[in-house]
Amino acid sequence: MVRFIGRDTEMASLDRLLRLVQRGDDHPGRAIAIRGRRRVGKSRLVTEWLRRTGLPSLHFTAEGSPLDQDLPAFVRELRTSTLPDAAGFGTPASWSDALQLLALVVPRDTPSVVVLDEVSYLSRADVGFEGALQSVWDTHLSRRPVLLVLIGSDRAEMERLTSHGRPFYGRATELSLGPLRPRDVANLTGLPAAEAIDAFLVTGGLPLVLSEWEEGMSVWDFLADSVTSPVSALLVSGERVMTSEFPVEAQARTVLRAIGHGERTFSNIARAAGDIPHASLQRSLGVLTARQAVVEDVPLSTKPAPRNKRYRIEDPYMRFWLAFLSDGIRRIDQGRPDVVLDRIRAGWTSWRGRAVEPVVRRMLHDLTGVIPESAEIGGWWTRTNDVEVDLVGADHAPVAGHVSFVGSVKWRDEHAFDARDLADLVIHRDRVPGTTAETPLVAVTRAAIDLAGVTVVTPQMLVEGA
Repeated sequence: MVRFIGRDTEMASLDRLLRLVQRGDDHPGRAIAIRGRRRVGKSRLVTEWLRRTGLPSLHFTAEGSPLDQDLPAFVRELRTSTLPDAAGFGTPASWSDALQLLALVVPRDTPSVVVLDEVSYLSRADVGFEGALQSVWDTHLSRRPVLLVLIGSDRAEMERLTSHGRPFYGRATELSLGPLRPRDVANLTGLPAAEAIDAFLVTGGLPLVLSEWEEGMSVWDFLADSVTSPVSALLVSGERVMTSEFPVEAQARTVLRAIGHGERTFSNIARAAGDIPHASLQRSLGVLTARQAVVEDVPLSTKPAPRNKRYRIEDPYMRFWLAFLSDGIRRIDQGRPDVVLDRIRAGWTSWRGRAVEPVVRRMLHDLTGVIPESAEIGGWWTRTNDVEVDLVGADHAPVAGHVSFVGSVKWRDEHAFDARDLADLVIHRDRVPGTTAETPLVAVTRAAIDLAGVTVVTPQMLVEGA
């Protein structure tokens, strides 16, 4: 079995809900809706938690099949579950009937768990599913000592499931599950902090991809091993994300690939996507941002700059897959993984230098007591890109009232942040609206330095703080 790493906070949330179920008041039932990208480990989290609790349970995973296939599959899973008295039932005609059947099986006197996995498939296949779930929950399940776990990979749909105006509104605790953190990646791989962050950039912290990382492997060992196998998780996960999250939006996939290949501005994305009309590109970007596959960034300072938008891939793993692997799978299938690995080596330094920036910004939020406290950490750039500042800390976004620091990320293997980099940062600080000569400077660098006038953040500090 693959070693289970991290998720202490999420485990504690499930434990807390279970304690409420076990307390045994008039309505002991509790529900939790867990959302997150595919392959981020939602099902693995719940499976591990169920293993530790040992409670009677049902774990049904919808496949997105038609109703006449999902319902028999649900009954088969129910019959073989560890819920007592779950055998001997026929196949219901609707999800309303199926949930009523479930209510008959859930114990009245002992705690149990019911997991409905990929629940967004069920609501798409049957428009009455959400109403039926709400009805059975209110009249039966909430009165039983049961924890109902709803899991979904369509994050936007899962947010709508529990939003105001929907049948299940106000009935479920919400939990958004992200990837494993760089600290977890370090623990799992045994790599030093800087290399662990590099491993995070490659794997995105996805447990399934990391499960193939053998002890003692460097980043390049892992890449060499993964690209030689057409069925490695590193290769196939990206294609499965594309086909499952964008099954019919061919143009959105084209736009996503353009952004993944490094295009960040609206006009450049339009050209790279085949000179598609601006209205079509706007629709595709709307789809991608709504599904949280793409993030829209604007410069962070005290001066609004809404026309200086940039777009980037949100998921670190997908950033790597789109940049290096999506176009290389054909060569791997042809028996030429060396071509793909050479391409990664050739583009690694420049790609990594930009890909690490949003990861560093996120990690800095957890680094207390080292840098000036900032509610928001972003970047700043001019419309012509003649000046780019990697890090800007501020009190709020997108328009700050106060800039707390500016900084630079230099993720070079051997060449540390030096006096010349510091001089450039001082000059660039003066261009950021809201800064003064007293605005603190921060340098994030892989290599150790000792320079006056700048706060240095090392990979070790980032990993320990995150």
